[in-house]
Amino acid sequence: MAETLKKRSEIPENLKWDLSLIYENDDAMYRDLEKVVKMADEIEQEFKGHLNTADAICKCMDQLAEFHCTVSWIGEYTMLAVSVDYTDAKALKRDEKVSNEYRKAISKLSFIEGEIGEADAKVIEEAIEKTAIAKNYLRDILRAQPHRLSPETEFVLSTLDDTLNASYGLYEQTKLADMKFPDFEVDGKKYPLGYSLFEDNYEYEKDTAVRRAAFSAFSAKLRDYMYTTAAEYQMCVKQEKHMADLRHFDNVFDYLLFSQKVTREMYDRQIDLIMEKLSVHMRKYAKLLQRTNHLDKMTYADLKIALDPEYDPHVTIEQSKEYILEGLSVLGEDYGKMLKEAYEKRWVDFAQNEGKSTGGFCASPYQKGSFILLSWNERMSDVFTLAHELGHAGHFRLCGQNQSFFDAEVSNYVVEAPSTMNELLMAEYLKEKNADDKRFRRWVLSAQISNTYYHNFVTHLLEAAYQREVYKLIDQGEAVPAETLNEIYRGVLEKFWGDAVELTDGCELTWMRQPHYYMGLYSYCYSASLTIATEVAQRIRKDCQAVDDWKKTLMAGGTVTPAEFAKMAGVDVTTDRALCDTIDYIGSIIDEIEQLTDELEA
Repeated sequence: MAETLKKRSEIPENLKWDLSLIYENDDAMYRDLEKVVKMADEIEQEFKGHLNTADAICKCMDQLAEFHCTVSWIGEYTMLAVSVDYTDAKALKRDEKVSNEYRKAISKLSFIEGEIGEADAKVIEEAIEKTAIAKNYLRDILRAQPHRLSPETEFVLSTLDDTLNASYGLYEQTKLADMKFPDFEVDGKKYPLGYSLFEDNYEYEKDTAVRRAAFSAFSAKLRDYMYTTAAEYQMCVKQEKHMADLRHFDNVFDYLLFSQKVTREMYDRQIDLIMEKLSVHMRKYAKLLQRTNHLDKMTYADLKIALDPEYDPHVTIEQSKEYILEGLSVLGEDYGKMLKEAYEKRWVDFAQNEGKSTGGFCASPYQKGSFILLSWNERMSDVFTLAHELGHAGHFRLCGQNQSFFDAEVSNYVVEAPSTMNELLMAEYLKEKNADDKRFRRWVLSAQISNTYYHNFVTHLLEAAYQREVYKLIDQGEAVPAETLNEIYRGVLEKFWGDAVELTDGCELTWMRQPHYYMGLYSYCYSASLTIATEVAQRIRKDCQAVDDWKKTLMAGGTVTPAEFAKMAGVDVTTDRALCDTIDYIGSIIDEIEQLTDELEA
């Protein structure tokens, strides 16, 4: 049963990540802040007005890489401290103060892309040939030339960057600091409620009355902040539309997909095919949940429950280490060393505390290890979450070891492939570990659906389908007030779930719960990445060469496009075949779950 969350100060150190892996202390961070401020002045003085030769551009790139790398360490150090406790006024103040300083330094150097972008294409191409660290950075500048504004305008936009992108911070503040949830009551008993308590506990609660009451109480509090959150979101999408127009893109979709190096066809296909073909399988799974849980009806509040409510393997943090190391051992010895380091050097923040960000993420400052945020609930599902985030860590470890700072960043379209791949490998390991136990096998299969595929192919895909409708309205110059957002989201749910799930009051507010909407077209990337991961996982089961191909793909970083990334791993994402195969695979898992359920109930 969920308990009232502790304050961050009450959490044992061994459950927290160790930010000293980035900086030993604040003094070291402030010394680097002084350094980047000075570097910005020196780079501006040396190169402003002189980036018209290949040699000058290459020399500038060497210094710019060091500057941005250091800025990223500073930014992650202060931001990560905030992410674990949005009620920490000191951490918030420090993050705001520090980010103001380094953003000023960044804005001073906004002239660099502008001047290079205005250089003759042959000069840029010569610089691309000569530089050892910024080939793709310069290729991207060349590619963006038609969308570049005057140097003066670029400088103003850079200076206003934190203001123009303020909506995400406002959203997080509203969600994690301002919202205070009252207790709710069931049969005379009071239960505490909070954002993470609901999303990490009550959504999975076995007691139907408590689960549905929690959903109702949670939704009621969300509704209190509906108009504020809608205003924050509208601020975000309008700003994106303005930028699309300013930079001469035909529409906001082209603007947002440009940096991902993804075609509109690839984007639309991912949403359309899943909405049409996966929905049939997921409706069948919803009915299985209703059957095994003996529910009077299947409601939206019941979709996250376990298929086998009396079988919920519990795992301690220490036990998770064995599962992680053995389950991912197929990826090789070096990968295993990284996994051990994650535990030994406290890369993971396992704590549940007041003010902590919900969900999970992995931040990987260049060549500084990784920092994984999650809330450990001692469920086997947490092992899948940790394997997922360690997939990101492994990816960026390989990128950092093999690519320059500029080339280590990858497209959002593929960024979730290494993480979801780890979930699939973990599932295969668990199935083999207990091959003769039908109940355990059914649990693993249902975990694949309820965690890996539901999270990425349903939760995030429905977000993407909703988001696409919002941007269509924004592109037409229309407003998207709270009522419109509710209507759109409910419409997406109705289309996907049909009459298999009763859409209880509050389901339409789900758009308020996700930070992905403040990150451009990110939500659909989960299913796109998992499509690649599913195909590669099938290859690994059949072909020993597939693991080496996969690791070489991860090493490529941002030097390849999403389609090239997939091709290196043996997958073609330029047609619908990989996606259709993945949807069929999901359907086969659900069919096997149904068969095992029949056998276990016989």
